Amino acid sequence: MGKKNKKNTPAADSKPAEFQKAKSKTREYIESLIIAAIIAFFVRSFFVQAFKIPSSSMEPTLLIGDHLLVNRLSYVVKVPFTDIVIFEFDKPDRGDVIVFRYPVDRSKDFIKRVIAKEGDTVEVKDKIIYVNGKKIEDPWGYRSHEPPIPGFLSPKDNLQPLEVPKDSYFVMGDNRDRSLDSRFWGFVKKEDLVGKAFILYFSWDRNSDNPLHYVRWLRIGRTIR
Repeated sequence: MGKKNKKNTPAADSKPAEFQKAKSKTREYIESLIIAAIIAFFVRSFFVQAFKIPSSSMEPTLLIGDHLLVNRLSYVVKVPFTDIVIFEFDKPDRGDVIVFRYPVDRSKDFIKRVIAKEGDTVEVKDKIIYVNGKKIEDPWGYRSHEPPIPGFLSPKDNLQPLEVPKDSYFVMGDNRDRSLDSRFWGFVKKEDLVGKAFILYFSWDRNSDNPLHYVRWLRIGRTIR
């Protein structure tokens, strides 16, 4: 009987060893996932964030279905999950395409182009934009041939002179006739800045008649200007 027990001892001990090995692998996977999640959290909070374009307000620069990356370190660093600015790297310049918290509903992010900065006076006359009394070069703007709407009906085509406050920005969509922007809801404040859009990493057109053209291959990798 004693000899028989000695032969069975290694077999009995092997089960706990195999269990411990499986447990160790499971723990490694969980730890790897946690570390990856922490890294993703810090990258998204402080470095780069992905966005997609849901509307036509930035056409033809950005199309519905474009997916882009935003550099969160372009302008400010915030306390995660808040709009408290703890450090300012730079300020948006005229022509920058920026992502920001929509001032009317900060649960939403908007993307527009900076037209005027603090201290500037911006005005729109019959669809033409003037900054500090001078007509701006506007290679990005798209306008339809519809007649201008009088200012007393809408600020879309005719906007009275406005001075941009300190730490604020006047922004517009490149599709001037189809954009809800600073003409309607006012200025973007520094604390609402998210970052500067810099590259398209994917683009697709779900409305295409040809499935082979769903992906806009030629747009992938384009820098945003």
